[in-house]
Amino acid sequence: MAVAGTTAVAGLADSATESNGLAAFDPRLTTDVLGVRSTPLTDLARALTFIGDVPVLCVLVVVAAYLFWRRTGSYRAPGLLLAAMAGSAVLTTGLKSLVGRHRPGIAYVLGPVDTGYAFPSGHTLNSAVFFGTVAALVLGGLQSRRARVSVVLGAALISLGIGLSRLYLGYHWATDVLAGWLVAMTWLIIVGTVAYLTRPVPEPGEDLIR
Repeated sequence: MAVAGTTAVAGLADSATESNGLAAFDPRLTTDVLGVRSTPLTDLARALTFIGDVPVLCVLVVVAAYLFWRRTGSYRAPGLLLAAMAGSAVLTTGLKSLVGRHRPGIAYVLGPVDTGYAFPSGHTLNSAVFFGTVAALVLGGLQSRRARVSVVLGAALISLGIGLSRLYLGYHWATDVLAGWLVAMTWLIIVGTVAYLTRPVPEPGEDLIR
């Protein structure tokens, strides 16, 4: 899955650079978004994109890491979260600089203009990694199937919503957002695999996220 995700991201990056493939549909999709905008949707999109802002995510990471430490008395879960987010930040910065894709024009933007590169969407990538990692760590301490499903669905929905908010507000092309999800998925698989291979052997009844 990690190899497939990496291959897909590379294909999207090439498509974005050459403005062909899936990227050829980006201008039409961005224009179509203008037709569905409304005050309630705009308010929702701004709230979701606020959650994915770097300062907000930094606060959420610190709070979540502290809560995991308080619950488990171990630095493993906080360490995994911080490592996942550090890698996410590096991937975001590196890929943006490597691809160098410009954002949609200011006529599409609802809010302050962002002059940074577009591919991949940092809000999408970083928020998906954060909520995905938190969900995975929380799942280890849950026994109820309903609770586990709720956590997974909650993380997926908010990650989906933040990505779509970036397209709705005109800050990114659709392929930027798709690439953000794919990079996040690939990175989460890598982090999860490393975490699994380096996991301590739990004592009977011990919390699995330690």
